[in-house]
Amino acid sequence: MIVRWPLVQKLDNGYLRCRACERRCVIPPGKTGVCGVRKNVDGKLDLIVYGKPAALGIDPIEKKPLFHFLPNTAAYSIGTYGCNLMCQFCQNWELSQAYRERLDTSFHYDLPPKRVVSEALGWGCKSVAYTYNEPIIFYEYMRDTARLAKKAGLKNLLISSGYETKEAWKHLSQFIDAANIDLKFFDDKKYARYSKIHLEPVLESIKEAKKRGIWVEVTTLIIPGLNDSEEELRATAQFLASVDKDIPWHVTAFHPAYKMMDKPITPVETLLKAREIGKEEGLNFVYVGNVLTPYESTYCPKCGTLLIKREGFVVKNLNLDVKTGTCRKCRAKIKGVWRE
Repeated sequence: MIVRWPLVQKLDNGYLRCRACERRCVIPPGKTGVCGVRKNVDGKLDLIVYGKPAALGIDPIEKKPLFHFLPNTAAYSIGTYGCNLMCQFCQNWELSQAYRERLDTSFHYDLPPKRVVSEALGWGCKSVAYTYNEPIIFYEYMRDTARLAKKAGLKNLLISSGYETKEAWKHLSQFIDAANIDLKFFDDKKYARYSKIHLEPVLESIKEAKKRGIWVEVTTLIIPGLNDSEEELRATAQFLASVDKDIPWHVTAFHPAYKMMDKPITPVETLLKAREIGKEEGLNFVYVGNVLTPYESTYCPKCGTLLIKREGFVVKNLNLDVKTGTCRKCRAKIKGVWRE
């Protein structure tokens, strides 16, 4: 579908500059940007995956992961082929790297925005999640869907690598309610080597999303021998605490994938150490993911009361006063969006 506004800039000789992500690709006629889906057709941008998600699911919102946003509800989740990153450890590489790996991309669902919203409502979902690959590359499809979703009373969730431009965040804040942003490394050289992007724009995205009133949670996939040093974990936690000590930080277990099959699964001890570091640096909510521990659950940072008990992606007990967003025992305010 040809799109004209707002994240496209016309240049001379029929070239286009894409302003969706910080790559800011200059796209010659007949070519796509790095993502593989934003194509220059006769000097106009054709989003070739518009209305054509390659993956969809009805997921617990805890799977995103979002732990402080409408707990125990379902999110209608969609994603397309393509990505602006090239992560060697991507868990969904068959989608994200499909064009680079020259996989068959002929399969897709026919889901224009109106139908996404209709399906979400029909399945009793409370939100639509743009996920599985990097959603900013299909911005216009996300935008049109999200606007309809909002009118229908649904929330919109962005599950992102955090490489959006500030221009993009300005527009995203008009319809995105919550975001989980990956903070893969706290080292620019590692970002450049393993994901082919840079650290600083990701840090700016976290701050920008918070500043614009979007509920933000952050995920770090802990990869043994790569980003699991105490120094790097502590630097990550310090940065997050400097933005907001109530940002939930999800430290999750790595499983061998894509071009990183030689790395082992993350030891539970490493994840527990990361949680301990996060707490030492002042973060109120640090969650351990992809393994079963007591630290998937939410505890009151003031009195320690168990507020939300989780096992996997299942909420077993909700002991939080969702009407007031407070601990039932000490009445401390727990940051989050707890009800529609």
